[in-house]
Amino acid sequence: MVGVIAVINAGSSSLKFCVYFHRARGLEPALRGQIESIHTEPRFKARDAAGAEHGKTWPEGTALSHEGALHHVVDFVRAQLPDEPLLAVGHRVVHGGMEFAAPVRIDANVLARLEAFIPLAPLHQPHNLAAIRSLLAARPDLPQVACFDTAFHRSIPEIAQMFALPHALHVEGVRRFGFHGLSYEYIASRLPLFDPVAAAGRTVVLHLGNGASMCAMHAGRSVASTMGFTAVDGLPMGTRCGSIDPGVILYLMDERGMDARAIEKMIYNESGLLGVSGVSSDMRTLLASAEPGAKRAVDLYVYRIGRELGSLTAALGGLDAIVFTGGIGENSAVIRERVCRNAGWLGVDLDPEANDAGGPCISAAGSRARVWTVPTDEERMIARHTLSALEG
Repeated sequence: MVGVIAVINAGSSSLKFCVYFHRARGLEPALRGQIESIHTEPRFKARDAAGAEHGKTWPEGTALSHEGALHHVVDFVRAQLPDEPLLAVGHRVVHGGMEFAAPVRIDANVLARLEAFIPLAPLHQPHNLAAIRSLLAARPDLPQVACFDTAFHRSIPEIAQMFALPHALHVEGVRRFGFHGLSYEYIASRLPLFDPVAAAGRTVVLHLGNGASMCAMHAGRSVASTMGFTAVDGLPMGTRCGSIDPGVILYLMDERGMDARAIEKMIYNESGLLGVSGVSSDMRTLLASAEPGAKRAVDLYVYRIGRELGSLTAALGGLDAIVFTGGIGENSAVIRERVCRNAGWLGVDLDPEANDAGGPCISAAGSRARVWTVPTDEERMIARHTLSALEG
């Protein structure tokens, strides 16, 4: 079965894609790219297997729909790989609820069941499903596979999934799900190559990007996560607030007269690093800024990571290793240094030169807890799952 596997990650204003050759020796990268700012100023950029760059900028004032963006990507892939049959498409789907604990082949029935989770991931789920729906209508014969950000966390113990609410709500599905599971699953698959002891032991992985979370893993399985019922919980993120006293929501309703949609906009789009700093949601901009608000946002971010690290270490009963991944985790030596400095009480001793060089091992030789920088690859994880589903 020779051809290509495509991976689609549809966000609220972007559509990312990867294409892999399927050969006897495994999956090999063929194309990777994205369309950004779909609704405002669409920009397309891609890189082929040879490293050549491709791009397109639409005329000012042009607005694409997600369907239009998807058609452009499909046309681009066909033009670049005219002789390669498209075997299947894998999709990142943020929420699978309690029902989906593993990747699944998509049909109309599965798609309808996934729509029930839109209220739990309003920034992501509608766009994830829009790409699936469009391809299902255009190519009903084409195998599509949904891969879930929540699935990796189904191993979290029942007690750790619970909120202290009436138990009927827990049974109904109001519980901690956890997200970024595809990233954590990929790290769990790679960690034995770097640190077999940590892979078999107690590790906290920090997925730090525009969306941010942390996961406690024991022997490669999730036992606790900073994210909960929705992807707005836990750490402060680019524009999401992270953990918040529910009394604040009641206050905003009663004293500010805000309705659910206004509050949703605030906690998802106007908070986090952007809201605290008043400057930017981008960590690179904040670290380079002299504005007091920028420093305030970075300080809060590092402080919250430290608190969550202590909580997750308690859930594990100890700590053998820390792994940094995601855009900030992989690329910001400053954030890694500050987090590790605050984690000295957990036996973390950073090697400054190794940290500045980006690792992969950035802890000193005598550090009781080892520290790693491991690039994540959610798209490859999705491609693996898609291939497995295709082969039955």
